[in-house]
Amino acid sequence: MDAATLAQTLTAPSLLAGCSPEELADIAARGTVRNFKPGTSIILQGDPGDTLWIMLKGLARVCMVAANGREIVLDYAEPGAVLGEIAFLDGGERTASVEAIEPVEALGLTRTAFTEIVGKHHGLAMRLLQAMARRLRQNNTVIEADRAYTSGPRLARFLLRLMMGGEGDELRLKIALSQGELGNFAGMSREQINRQLSAWADGGIVSLKTGRVTVLDREALVDIAEAW
Repeated sequence: MDAATLAQTLTAPSLLAGCSPEELADIAARGTVRNFKPGTSIILQGDPGDTLWIMLKGLARVCMVAANGREIVLDYAEPGAVLGEIAFLDGGERTASVEAIEPVEALGLTRTAFTEIVGKHHGLAMRLLQAMARRLRQNNTVIEADRAYTSGPRLARFLLRLMMGGEGDELRLKIALSQGELGNFAGMSREQINRQLSAWADGGIVSLKTGRVTVLDREALVDIAEAW
């Protein structure tokens, strides 16, 4: 792992996207690359947060078990994502679990190594605080909007978050999700998901084939997502 490769991985939304080449060189030099097979836990909710992980390749599922025993899917992590930063920074337990869906390659950074890097690069800590503040602001906006939206706009918003490019005008999701898991991600019941997707399929907005959702009319989905 070198600084140039790491820089290409850290896309704009990444917590470490603003790092300088010198900072990335130290992170790459002090980190340890590890591979995780599909179904393997990268992080377990409740464990000590002694390692920060930077996704380099693959796709992972971020979820937590609430106090009532319900599983909540928080996100799907792609290359560039920084995992486990909350417990890593405050010294508490992991607040969520991360499981590899595809083969994952990740760079692990210990707290000791991270402390030394921050001590060497004095502007890094402030930029990380600013990046985390932006993320918190975005999360607050998402939470507020999701509570305000009805089930249709809410599902549309979550589908847009999961979209990736496809051939022609078709846009597929990053991962083939069951309707139950999509419900866990969007905070809706399986029945609500099934009813809404079926209606959109009838309207030509999405297609449902072989267990995958393909978005046929992105503009219509955006209009739905923005409707109150």
